[in-house]
Amino acid sequence: MRILGVDPGLRVTGFGVIDKHGSRLDYVASGCLRTQEDAALPLRLKTILDELGIVIARYAPEQAAIEQVFVNVNPQSTLLLGQARGAAICALVAAGLPVAEYTALQIKQAVVGQGRARKEQVQHMVQRLLLLPDLPGADAADALACAICHAHGGSGWGTGTAERRQGSRLLGRKKSGWRSYQP
Repeated sequence: MRILGVDPGLRVTGFGVIDKHGSRLDYVASGCLRTQEDAALPLRLKTILDELGIVIARYAPEQAAIEQVFVNVNPQSTLLLGQARGAAICALVAAGLPVAEYTALQIKQAVVGQGRARKEQVQHMVQRLLLLPDLPGADAADALACAICHAHGGSGWGTGTAERRQGSRLLGRKKSGWRSYQP
């Protein structure tokens, strides 16, 4: 199964693509989509939508995972991040991908083993888990971590994904906290 992880941001949106073969994870690609800071908000959102569409077309993922927005101290920043995240979700859903959402806490728990891990710890664990020769950048590492979290069932190592394959449009489960949107 090929999984695309997305770490949404208005300035920088990270993406990471991995393949899952049983319990083995293989790195495929990762990078950052950057918007022009002086561009109007609608153009920046269009850039995220278009560039993520190109990533999807190039790597042909079967599933996608995206980090949920947390409420920030600055409400304006939270709103802008939510809009960037919305543009990313639109690109994923327009491509026909089922989309799962995970909190930063769930992602860190699945990758590092503790939900309060620092960014550097996430980067190092992503490098080790995917046998990367170098440390990935912070945004790409976060996106790869999101994909790894999804590959491992969202709430830790070895949990299954069969529950997510039921045909409903919006699936949710309180225990692990994931939600999946299916076109």
